[in-house]
Amino acid sequence: MEYMLHIAILIGIYSILAVSLNLVVGHLGLVSLAHAVFYGIGAYAAAFVALRLDLPFPCGVVSAILLSCVLGVLVGAPSLRVRDEYFVITSFACQIIAFSVFNNWPQVTGGPLGLPGIPPPGLLGWSLSSKWAILVLTGLFCLSTLLIAHRLVHSPFGRVLKAIREDEVFAEAHGKAIAHFKIVTFVISAGLASMAGVVYAHYISFIDPTSFTLMESILVISMLIIGGSGSLGGPFLGAILLVALPEALRFVGLPSGVAANVRQVFYGILLVLFMVFRPQGLLGQYAFDAARDKA
Repeated sequence: MEYMLHIAILIGIYSILAVSLNLVVGHLGLVSLAHAVFYGIGAYAAAFVALRLDLPFPCGVVSAILLSCVLGVLVGAPSLRVRDEYFVITSFACQIIAFSVFNNWPQVTGGPLGLPGIPPPGLLGWSLSSKWAILVLTGLFCLSTLLIAHRLVHSPFGRVLKAIREDEVFAEAHGKAIAHFKIVTFVISAGLASMAGVVYAHYISFIDPTSFTLMESILVISMLIIGGSGSLGGPFLGAILLVALPEALRFVGLPSGVAANVRQVFYGILLVLFMVFRPQGLLGQYAFDAARDKA
C-alpha cells in the first residue's frame, strides 16, 4: 500500500508539471525545454526557507511561486521574442545554465551534495508526515493547478492564446500585444511548476541538481506528447502512463541493472509510435510539432 501511495504522489507531482507546461506548449504553441528549471526553483526555494530560515511551509510555497515568477519574467522576456526552433534552443540554454547554478552554488543549493533533512510540510501546527497526508496535499495542488489552467484557457485571454498559436501574425495585426500574452503565460506556467517542486522537496526530504536535469524537462514534454497537448485531461493521462506503466516493469522480474534501461526503451518506443500514428496524443487537440504545423 505504501508503494502505491508513493506512485500516486509522483503522478500528482508530474501532473502539476504537465498541466503547467501545457499552457506554453499546448495553448501557446511553444516548446520549452526549461520546465525543470522552475520545478527546481520551487524545490530549492522551499528547502531554503525551511532549512535556513526556519519558516513555516506556507512561506516556502509563496516564496517558491514568487521566485519562479520573477525568474519566468527574466527568462521569458528575451526568449519569447524568438519563435519556433529558436525558442527551443533558447530554452535549452536556460536549462543548462540553471543546472550549472544548482550544481555550483553550494551556499544556497548545497551544490552536488544537495540539501538533506528537509522537514515534512506542516499546516496549522500539524506535521503532514504520512503518505496519505502528502497525497491529499498533492491532490489539492493538482486541483488548484487544474482550476487555474481551466480558468485561464476558457477566458478571453485563452482565446488570444489560441489565436497566437494558430497565426501569430494575424493576432498581432488585430492589435494584440503578443509579447505581453506570451510573457504572462510563461510566468503563470513557471509559478505553477514551482508548486510541484515544493511538494517534491518536502516529500522526498532531499534534493540535489540531478533531480532537475534536461531529462526531467523532456519527460514532462513526453507526457504531453502521449497524453495530448491543448486539452486539460491529456497532461494527467500522460503523467499516469509515464509514471505508472514503467513501474510495472519492476514486477516482471527483470534484474535491477536492466530495468532502468528497459524503462528508457519503453519511453522511446511510446514516443515514436505516438509521433507516427497519433501526433496529437490520446486526448490532444493539436498535433505536437515544434515547428507549429497545424493539426
